[in-house]
Amino acid sequence: MNKFLLKALVLASVNIAVFADAQFRTRNRMDKLEDFDQQTFSWGFYLNGNRLDYRIVLHPRYGMNGNHNLVSSKESYSFGAGLIGKWRLNDYLDLRLEPGLQFAQRQLTFNTQSNDQYAAGTLTNPPFIPIPLAENDRVRDIKTTLVDVPVLLELHGQRWYNSRPYVAAGVNYVVNLQSNSGSEDDNLQQTFRSTTHNFAWSAEMGIQFYFNKFKLTPGIRGTFFMNNEKVADNVETPPYWSSAISTLQTRAIMFVLKFE
Repeated sequence: MNKFLLKALVLASVNIAVFADAQFRTRNRMDKLEDFDQQTFSWGFYLNGNRLDYRIVLHPRYGMNGNHNLVSSKESYSFGAGLIGKWRLNDYLDLRLEPGLQFAQRQLTFNTQSNDQYAAGTLTNPPFIPIPLAENDRVRDIKTTLVDVPVLLELHGQRWYNSRPYVAAGVNYVVNLQSNSGSEDDNLQQTFRSTTHNFAWSAEMGIQFYFNKFKLTPGIRGTFFMNNEKVADNVETPPYWSSAISTLQTRAIMFVLKFE
């Protein structure tokens, strides 16, 4: 269903863009919403489809067996929505605040049974009692609800008929509402924990189309977490899960449709 939603958003944007192409065929056509971008403040909303995945840096001992990676991630396709607040700085720069809610479910697979070889302990890790890993021990389905608050500086070109290209970049404050960071249970009880409060950077590009009543902006945005989201398992938990990961960071590619 999530892949269908993403395809639907892309198809809708293409259809609207084709329809808007009629605007470029008449040289004497009147520009639409001529004074819209002269407002100091303006508002809107957006819908988006997204592809979320993890960037993983593995622990050289517990996360790898020779040249074989023991932990892998599976991306997810999902959706989100949010609001837009724009502050016009000058003819070419806007400051934008675009808080939104993003939903996703990703999957991590831990093929770490080979870590039994370290059961006697190492110089830096205590010994542990090996356990056989069943399917529900190896696979973690991670449901995520993110409150994403990006602050973006937008640079746009001059209008060409009823369109205008732009690029934007900025920083995000992201709250993971399903992080389980405060839980006393860990992966030994099938509970995957990650950080609640996170920071990221974003970059975006797209084209703004002007219609009689509104401005439509299809764009592509990349968001990349800067902090390590991993929360370590409890000390007594064998090194099959969080110990196999050194760094865990979310990365997302979004297709955005903005209405202002």
